[in-house]
Amino acid sequence: MPKTLYRIYVVELSKRVYTENAKFRVANPQYNGVLECLYVGMTSKTPKERFEQHKSGYRNKKGYKISSNIVEKYGLYLRPSLYNHIDPFFTRDEALKAEKEITLELRRARYAVWSN
Repeated sequence: MPKTLYRIYVVELSKRVYTENAKFRVANPQYNGVLECLYVGMTSKTPKERFEQHKSGYRNKKGYKISSNIVEKYGLYLRPSLYNHIDPFFTRDEALKAEKEITLELRRARYAVWSN
């Protein structure tokens, strides 16, 4: 059986997230309103499948919501140019670490970014 691979993906969010969501604003003091607002996540699915889960408010078999409210409400589309260069990871832990690093890199580049 093939081993599960984990991928990083990036979603562009409506800029309304910055004005309407206080937690998002607090997480992004560097943001100057010029570049986009983004969400960074990691998944064992394709980025497209995961984005569709977010937009539909997906719940797992136990009924737990596993989609991000921010992406469900403000997600516009995937931004493959910001993640296609990142190779898949063999462990969930590696992918989670990379998700945090990429979030910080994008913030340093002056994007407003949310990740879980």
